[in-house]
Amino acid sequence: MTTKTLDPVTLAILNGRLEQIADEMDATLYRSAFNPIIAEARDACHGLYHAETGATLVQGTRGLPIFVGAMAFAVKAVIEKVARDGNLSPGDTFLFNDPYAGGTHLNDFRLVRPVFRDDKLYCWIASVGHWLDIGGNVPGGFNAKATESFQEGVRIPVVKLFTKGVINNDIVDILSANSRVPLSNYGDLNGQLNALDLGERRLGELLDSYGDDTVEAAFEAFSNRAEAMMREEIRALPDGKYVFEDYLDNDGITPGKLTIALDLTIKGDEMVLDFSRSSGPCAGPLNIAYSTAAACCYVALKHVFTSVPANAGCLRPIEFIIPETTLLGVKPPKPVGGYTETILRVIGVVFGALAQADPARATAGPFGTINALSIAGYRDDGSRYVMFSFFGGGLGGNPESDGLNHANNPISMATIPPAEIMEASYPVLFTQWALRPDSAGAGYHRGGVGAIYEVEAMTDADVFLLGERGVYAPFGVAGGGEAALNRFTWQADDGEHSPPLASKVADVRIKPGQRVRIEAPGGGGFGNPKTRPAEKVARDVRLGFVSRESARDIYGVETDAEGNIDLNATKTLREGAAA
Repeated sequence: MTTKTLDPVTLAILNGRLEQIADEMDATLYRSAFNPIIAEARDACHGLYHAETGATLVQGTRGLPIFVGAMAFAVKAVIEKVARDGNLSPGDTFLFNDPYAGGTHLNDFRLVRPVFRDDKLYCWIASVGHWLDIGGNVPGGFNAKATESFQEGVRIPVVKLFTKGVINNDIVDILSANSRVPLSNYGDLNGQLNALDLGERRLGELLDSYGDDTVEAAFEAFSNRAEAMMREEIRALPDGKYVFEDYLDNDGITPGKLTIALDLTIKGDEMVLDFSRSSGPCAGPLNIAYSTAAACCYVALKHVFTSVPANAGCLRPIEFIIPETTLLGVKPPKPVGGYTETILRVIGVVFGALAQADPARATAGPFGTINALSIAGYRDDGSRYVMFSFFGGGLGGNPESDGLNHANNPISMATIPPAEIMEASYPVLFTQWALRPDSAGAGYHRGGVGAIYEVEAMTDADVFLLGERGVYAPFGVAGGGEAALNRFTWQADDGEHSPPLASKVADVRIKPGQRVRIEAPGGGGFGNPKTRPAEKVARDVRLGFVSRESARDIYGVETDAEGNIDLNATKTLREGAAA
């Protein structure tokens, strides 16, 4: 540990330079990846990590937040392998996708590389990106009916892809043989390697300019500052125990709900997040590993305590209790492919518990599902395609404003891939991409409006969906209403169908010209909807966000067909509601 003290100007410059390194790594991968989920949706992340502990030192400003939290566990897994094998050299690069060793799910591939200075390990740099297909029963990997990880794809432990700068092509051959779209994965792999090359070069330039000891002192200062700021934020909250829980619709196998329960304890400048009361490991793919659960708590806390720098220091005052007896801390081979749905619920319960400690931070539930949709088949030339995408919805109302319309979930800085890119890449046609009326939870500040997506297949195609919020709607707070439920349908020769388990299906086949349709939820509402200014309700009616019927029945505002307020009728409705 260094004892060197740096002035604030130098610290600010180094902070910007280090963040820029991670940002450039992100940009390199976005520009070179083959699959749209990385290239357009930015489902990736890069950062720098501590040489001995793997703790996060620096993250980019555009990387996927859930990856940032999990990558410290991933680097630690590499450190543990090196300790066992006793073999590490400049030019080594490790690869793996093991979700139980610092991963998330099998599609997310980690590449971790040591950075040496004068033959001494200085730190680690790492890259993670979502590959399009890695085998398993379902193209795209989101198998709603998986009961073990072997049905979700090929699991690669920590292996050395490069030794002293020389690639082991046998590993690349294994990866290619276990994918329906090997060229796509190969392109993404090389994009990640290029990002690591750039990051290592940029870091070397910075160290040459400022000196290894100076940059090491900056790392330490950044972490200590994050810890101090987090302790200050926690100390400002009242001591006590705060309880909140929410539910997943089902596990994809049976219809029973799954509970995500949090007991949050604040004492002084420390916080304990205890998930012991959550449901046990489930049969289907809604489980997650400990590292994933801790990572999404990190994301939730960063959303609430926005001023705290994002590095390992901010977690020092936090204790996580995530037992293996819950679905949040499972071991192999429990399936974890639907992790995106579970972490959204974990983030939501952290929001809910903290809102009890400080109502001024209360935010209603976001739409809370990524609606992971895969459409797979063969093009006219006989080549295989796997279209995978996630989709948006509304965010929750809050004390300051309405929720965002058609946004992405709190786990993500990712963007929804544009329809034009998807249509150019795959034989599909988007026939609708629109906001969904009456999908937002009502409130003084309403939730954000959800969305409708309709996709037409141009070939025979298999369809798979892994989603949530089809049974338990996004919640409102402070008297706000719930949002609409998630809804998925598909066309068949005998009419329109919906999944028996709400938003999960893995055995649908459609013909050319037939369509699938997602109607995504909005966000929950904040506050009593009868107190929302009538002018705002009327504007929502004019924009098509709220129907005239909902404006009258829920908000107590009567409008004409053009969305103009009937003042007398509105006064009567609202006075009657207040009586």
